[in-house]
Amino acid sequence: MTTLLEFAKLLIPAAAVLYGMYLVVKSFVQKELDKAQIEIKSKNMEVILPLRLQAYERISLLLERISPNNLVVRVRDNSFSAGQFHQALVSDIREEYNHNLSQQIYISDNAWNLVKGAKEEIIAVVNQSAEGIPADGKSLDLAKRIFEKMLERKADPTTIALSQIKEEVRTLY
Repeated sequence: MTTLLEFAKLLIPAAAVLYGMYLVVKSFVQKELDKAQIEIKSKNMEVILPLRLQAYERISLLLERISPNNLVVRVRDNSFSAGQFHQALVSDIREEYNHNLSQQIYISDNAWNLVKGAKEEIIAVVNQSAEGIPADGKSLDLAKRIFEKMLERKADPTTIALSQIKEEVRTLY
């Protein structure tokens, strides 16, 4: 019994020291892993942040280009009939959108949904504006109707989406 007691006197302190060493090594290894992860994230941000900013810039440009104020002025040609102008406007909006489709991976789902919604609303306004105008009518009449329809709306969908984009960019800094 005394041998067992003597053995326990040696074993208990050795176990405590061993457990303490285990905790120290575990803590050290965890800190090193955390440090490595922070370094990896930092290097990733050096690459990803410029790509994200470029994506936000391109989406902002898309929204500005499909905004009816800019779109009508940019696409309008006096030689177009109302029908041709209508097709050119819708085609231009879709081309701009398709050209920037890949940028959605760099922005939030909410912002992308607003961009997509803005595109769809602008196309709807163009289509609604073209309904009452003969296809062989003047492109100027369609342009006026588009501006009137946009004035009837409470908010410009491109402005709402652009505000969200700007807000997200502010959170990157």
